[in-house]
Amino acid sequence: MKKFDITGMSCAACVARVEKAVSKVKGVKSCSVSLLTNSMGVEGNFSENQIIHAVEAAGYGASLQGSSQAATKIENSEQTQILSRILHSLIFLAPLLYLSMGASMWNFPLPDVLVANKLSSSLIQFILATIIIVINKKFFVSGIKSILHFAPNMDSLVALGSGVSYIYSLVQIFYMSSRMFEGDVSSVNSIYGNLYFESSAMILVLISVGKLLEQISKGRTTNALKSLMDLAPQTAVVLVDGQEVEMNCSEVKVSDIFIVRPGQKFPVDGIVLEGQSSVNESAISGESLPVEKEQGSEVISGTLNQNGFLKCRATKVGTDTTISKIIQMVKDNAATKAPSQKIADKVSGFFVPAVILISIVTFVVWKLLGAENVFALNKSICVLVISCPCALGLATPVAIMVGNGMGAKNGILFKTSSSLENCGKVKVFAFDKTGTLTKGQMVLKTIVPMAALTKDEILKIAASLESRSEHPLAKSICSAVEPCTELFEVTDWQALPGNGLTGKINQVEYFVGNKDFIVENQITINDEILDQIKSISANGETPVILANKNSVLALFGISDELKEDSAEAVNQLKKMGLKPVMITGDNELTAKAIGKICGIDQIIASVKPDQKSVEVDKLKKYGKVCMVGDGINDGPALTKADIGIAIGAGSDVAVDAADIVLVKNSLVDVVNAVRLSRRTLLNIKENLFWAFIYNILGIPLAAGCYYKIFGWSLSPMFGALAMSLSSFCVVTNALRLNLYNFKNSKINRNKREKSMEKIIKVDGMMCGHCESHVKTALEKIPGVKTATPDHNKKEVVLELESEVDMQLISKAVEEAGYTFLG
Repeated sequence: MKKFDITGMSCAACVARVEKAVSKVKGVKSCSVSLLTNSMGVEGNFSENQIIHAVEAAGYGASLQGSSQAATKIENSEQTQILSRILHSLIFLAPLLYLSMGASMWNFPLPDVLVANKLSSSLIQFILATIIIVINKKFFVSGIKSILHFAPNMDSLVALGSGVSYIYSLVQIFYMSSRMFEGDVSSVNSIYGNLYFESSAMILVLISVGKLLEQISKGRTTNALKSLMDLAPQTAVVLVDGQEVEMNCSEVKVSDIFIVRPGQKFPVDGIVLEGQSSVNESAISGESLPVEKEQGSEVISGTLNQNGFLKCRATKVGTDTTISKIIQMVKDNAATKAPSQKIADKVSGFFVPAVILISIVTFVVWKLLGAENVFALNKSICVLVISCPCALGLATPVAIMVGNGMGAKNGILFKTSSSLENCGKVKVFAFDKTGTLTKGQMVLKTIVPMAALTKDEILKIAASLESRSEHPLAKSICSAVEPCTELFEVTDWQALPGNGLTGKINQVEYFVGNKDFIVENQITINDEILDQIKSISANGETPVILANKNSVLALFGISDELKEDSAEAVNQLKKMGLKPVMITGDNELTAKAIGKICGIDQIIASVKPDQKSVEVDKLKKYGKVCMVGDGINDGPALTKADIGIAIGAGSDVAVDAADIVLVKNSLVDVVNAVRLSRRTLLNIKENLFWAFIYNILGIPLAAGCYYKIFGWSLSPMFGALAMSLSSFCVVTNALRLNLYNFKNSKINRNKREKSMEKIIKVDGMMCGHCESHVKTALEKIPGVKTATPDHNKKEVVLELESEVDMQLISKAVEEAGYTFLG
């Protein structure tokens, strides 16, 4: 998609005109114009000059989208220009109002020459009004140009309303001068009361004030995007030949070594090589608690190093960094349109011509009813200036922009406007199990020998076969083997995704996989083995079978710990009336055990990767479906679902296929995404209601429809005031979304209130068995809620319900046969 900056647009009618013109260009597949950001996204095969020429032919300006700083300068320039027009206009509007209204309505004193000579007073009003019209010529230039292109817009309405008042008053001056030469003083005084120079000028000033308020408010809707852009530092300190060199971030390359001191932001994504520190990642993830970083930890561009010196190696630079991708997602969202916007666009296409027609009909009808020219003209002008297509055009995009910004600030990235609007309409949430509901950190928990082999021999055979596989189950078996163990050489190795693998060791063919895979290879599974499989599955562990051509050699039970917030997220979705479903390749018993803990009743188990999308399609009978996943095999299902949500810690394939990306690896953000979507959708409905009801009630009032019944009448000045405030009200209502607070799950609140986290260093752990021993020993200590060991990092993360004496922890570790390092 190529993006362009568009100038000269004033309302939704302009948007429709630009889209229509660009869509006619050969090779354009789709075109989306945003009135909020004055930008356009175009997809297809075309030249940039063709697009620019098409926009200019429609009466507007276009250029390739520049930098964020340039866009901000343009925005600030527009505000400055509008403010300048208002201030200069007020200098001349004040004496105009004094002459036209002050003296006649409030008896303000006037020089005798003006009191006696109404023509002189009229001419002064004419000069003052002319100056104000020249100052605000933008309305007339844009409005007349749009009429000549047969695409009248809001500026056309303003130009017609102000222009008709001005021309009518000018004609009255000529009529007044002829009566004055005839000596008809009473007619002169009567005609003087029919001048509308102040209305002509006041309409322009009030609309300009409304435009200024609208611009300021619109600027605030993009504050989230601007704050994200401000996160990325402009320079980085890179080590070149051992010397620290400060350079532009765009010059940093992958594998460059860079330095980040306390108080500095990370210029690119990377991995810590040396040092320890706390890093504030709240700007990216929305999580207020600092994250501890040490050797091997990943760091994210735009986050703040708080208290330590870190030397890092760059892994992602330029447009590939996390912050750049987030900014691009937010920008892409702004370039798309929500479904509800299409309603407003259709109405806006014929709104302005319809208003002009209503204005003409109003004048004709009042004349037929016997009204005077002044009254009929007054009502006709009022119809022109009270009508507001801007409110219709801004109703949806301002709410989407603010909602999108709120999501970005809290680690929820909506790729399109449609995904933000439709997420709240989802009825079914389908969850992948591994890495989504669970942590995705497979640990070998159980080994059941079924032949005359020791556990170490079984592990060595299994690890030799699994060492070539990247599957998480395979990695868990390999990590359980002692690091110094020499594995067997494997030949004729073959993996069958979703089933298992085969290979030969010393000319003996072995099979590792699930029950179906073993049966397919004509290997007998007796009742004893089936009972063991059921027992392993009932514990929530995934059974993996090792066999040769003759018999089953062993069973492995591999578990994946459930995420702390999975059950809470599912519970909250249920409370919102939504249906959670688990889709997994795991066997039914294991899946049901996990589902029971999570609170998911409908389990779809033993699903092969290529069949997940089929199951998602079947779920659509319940309503809109959202798929939540993190792996490569979730890509097709994420695409097939009405809404796809990818966990940010997942694979690039999942992230690319999804409509929504969660930066944090937390399922509570799925709930927050739904809540934010629903709140945004409500805001859109409020805005559209206000925009439609304003015009539905305002136009008849301006036309004088209630005058005969209730005596209600509206002057053009009050009509202009109402119009100037309508868009401002819509944008201000959208800004209320900034006050929306995400509801944290109970488990997250309880963790902050009741639990503490400590990390201890333990030496001597070599495998999953070691981790299990340490975990069991530590969780027996009163006050220790959970212990999560990691033998690779030589550390254990302790979640404490209360203060625990370190001597007790040290003693437990030592008694388990390991070394406590502090």
